[in-house]
Amino acid sequence: MRKRNNWQLIKGQPLTELDKKIFYLQNKGHLVPSRKLIKTEEQIEGIRRSGVVNSGILDLVGKEIKAGMSTAAIDKLVYDYTVDHGAIPAPLNFEGFPKSVCTSINEVVCHGIPSEKEILKEGDIINVDVSTILDGYYSDASRMFMIGRVSPEKEKLVRVAKECLEIGMKAAKPFGFVGDIGHAIQKHAEKNGFSVVRDLCGHGVGLEFHEEPEVTHFGRKGTGMLLVPGMVFTIEPMINMGTYEVFVDEADGWTIFTDDGLPCTMGKHDTDN
Repeated sequence: MRKRNNWQLIKGQPLTELDKKIFYLQNKGHLVPSRKLIKTEEQIEGIRRSGVVNSGILDLVGKEIKAGMSTAAIDKLVYDYTVDHGAIPAPLNFEGFPKSVCTSINEVVCHGIPSEKEILKEGDIINVDVSTILDGYYSDASRMFMIGRVSPEKEKLVRVAKECLEIGMKAAKPFGFVGDIGHAIQKHAEKNGFSVVRDLCGHGVGLEFHEEPEVTHFGRKGTGMLLVPGMVFTIEPMINMGTYEVFVDEADGWTIFTDDGLPCTMGKHDTDN
């Protein structure tokens, strides 16, 4: 069976040391990125500028979020800040998603839809997932927030999910593999008695909302796509207190819940290597 030829020489340019290294690994049977996944310095700078707005949104949410606040109020904060900074909320109307941000509380894994009827209360944990388009460049990140005093179990879950994110980031190295990230995250989560969602993953980002590669948060070292300098992607481990199995709410077609109703946390971060 022929291997997929992802890495192509640029016509008229000599074979570089980078080309040689990637061709070697491709011929060994590894999945390598196509050149379109390798961002230029100009593109990376544009993505960073978008990320500054994205981070500013999350900083604002962190200052304002509290018990008694509706998730619709969070959506308004996100929308107003985004447009005031000359940007566009990427989720709004994306494949029919009706709001500017995803707000996922307790047993909601991701893609929670903001609502006037959904009111934050003491003891909740919530993931606020923000994606921004600025001058055509996409950024994508989220943060977990604990509302007032939460249970020790939830507090540990949030802490371990953040540690999983940090460990995953450290595992993302040039000429490593996507599987290295997932392996490190899975090992830490399971060591702490938690599970890693299998049906959802991180992804490339920058010129589009979702690009290759798929960044799974479980797996084996040395598997998945080769990581090459210039790639930009999210790492967003979804860590469950109970089973890793999830389901989609049939009523709205978006909201994803843990199968056993136990809480979930998510960490997300853009990184370039």
